[in-house]
Amino acid sequence: MTQSTQAPSSLPTTSPLTCGELLVQWLEYYGVETVFGIPGVHTVELYRGLPNTNIDHVTPRHEQGAGFMADGYYRASGKVGVCFIITGPGMTNIMTAMAQALADSIPMLVISSVNKVKDTGSGEGHLHELHDQQGMVSKVALMSKTIWQPEALPKVIAEAFALFDGARPGPVHIQLPIDVITADASHVAKPSDLNAVANSLSLPQVTRPLPNPTQLDLIVQSLKTAKNPVVLYGGGCVDVDQDAQKLAELVDAPTFLTINAKGLLPPGHPLSLGSNQSLDAGRAVIAEADLVLAIGTELGETDYDVFFNGEFQINGTLIRIDCDAQQLQHPFRADIAVLSDAQMAISGLCTRLESHQLNHQAASRVIEAKQALIEVMMPDFAGQNALLQLIRDEVKDVIFVGDSTQPVYSGNLGFEALATRKWFNSSTGFGTLGYGLPAAIGAMIGSKLPVVSLIGDGGIQFTIAELICAAELELPLIVLLWNNQGYGEIRRYMEEGGLPLIGVSIKTPNFESLAAGFGAGYRRITDKQQLLDALQTDIKGKQPIIYEVDEADEFLVEMGKSFTCFS
Repeated sequence: MTQSTQAPSSLPTTSPLTCGELLVQWLEYYGVETVFGIPGVHTVELYRGLPNTNIDHVTPRHEQGAGFMADGYYRASGKVGVCFIITGPGMTNIMTAMAQALADSIPMLVISSVNKVKDTGSGEGHLHELHDQQGMVSKVALMSKTIWQPEALPKVIAEAFALFDGARPGPVHIQLPIDVITADASHVAKPSDLNAVANSLSLPQVTRPLPNPTQLDLIVQSLKTAKNPVVLYGGGCVDVDQDAQKLAELVDAPTFLTINAKGLLPPGHPLSLGSNQSLDAGRAVIAEADLVLAIGTELGETDYDVFFNGEFQINGTLIRIDCDAQQLQHPFRADIAVLSDAQMAISGLCTRLESHQLNHQAASRVIEAKQALIEVMMPDFAGQNALLQLIRDEVKDVIFVGDSTQPVYSGNLGFEALATRKWFNSSTGFGTLGYGLPAAIGAMIGSKLPVVSLIGDGGIQFTIAELICAAELELPLIVLLWNNQGYGEIRRYMEEGGLPLIGVSIKTPNFESLAAGFGAGYRRITDKQQLLDALQTDIKGKQPIIYEVDEADEFLVEMGKSFTCFS
């Protein structure tokens, strides 16, 4: 007779709290609502505690898609996206998305497994083993840390969120050996252990640096003596709201917005020159300014030199305000450098300027520059922007999430967003392809608003598998597919340079059949009214749908004839 080893039913047993279970408790404490991940044998124990939280899980079809979804999720909602990623190939797959987030200052928390403590870095050929996973990932992250024992977990998670809230944000990587994930963490600090005072706070309070009042006074004096100042707003101002417009009006200066700052000033604002810093007429305004006030912008080439000719110049006094001390010194060294949160600095300047009446006669300079900008806008530019503007005006609160594709390049210059977080894409910073579809899925999950993905027939093939993720989630995502039969932008570049057209005129799928296979809808858009009627129906549906548009369609030319820029 074999004696049972089970405990008597009268004596209930409890399993110890694992480090993986404690991890998701802390994520919930810090406000995490969604995790993007593909479970693997090295990460399944991270999932054990998820049902005991209010955290949702989304399963992309590739780890790069997970990273892009987390990126779009934050840009649309302002909430940090979290990814659960397996050791080895999972981490090499997501690194492109992390690099895009790093270049555009997008917070993202990537939590991965790594081999057992005794096996990490052993070189013995264990499953998913990398020579130095942490060292590799650290090149595309603000921080990459390994939790070697459960006791370190609360501190490392707190450090990650302190970076998101208190510094220039970007991706953070935390890895746990698979035997640490399953280790007993019953003795480790839990959110429920916090005392009553701590529990009364929504989150630990970490803030970016406040401006030095003396420096703000110096800026005001400089603005008062300037003859023709210019204001440059960047993505670091995305949450500044009304104060950004107020400051531009108090300074009375022509104002430019980077691609990630679109919407800070409303369409048609008399001081706004949009995102046209790379066009000659826009550059002339900046080059002729005797004072340039740049706030929350890195002054990088993907906003100020998109044609890569190296001709962007700042000749006047440069005042920079940024939360990153290093950024204040490159690529243009500031004459006055203020390390500060953008909101607090802008608010402080507004308070100081309210008692001063500055009159730089900026409106007339803006009118003159706008006219010069309009004259160089080509018909295809106008047609693409007319298409975007039509959708913007038809679909309330729509968010445009773009890839590196022609309508995005045109929209980056000519499109006017109605609010911030309504226009973003991967043509800035790292400039990856395949971003537009998964990032749009993340944006729709995070914002619960209508989303249009702008992506080309070449770029969508990088991440087309994520279409079935959107179908699985029943998201009525509009995928505006720009078809130019391959890599059209690179093809034009080759043609202009007299290069052989190799590798750019690729075979593209039958997107109607492909959409059906993925559980998505499909429409071939050939008419303005057809598009309007389709939007009314499809934006309220329960499936993603591809709107295929051929760049050669005549209806785009017709739409372009009535396009009004800066509106």
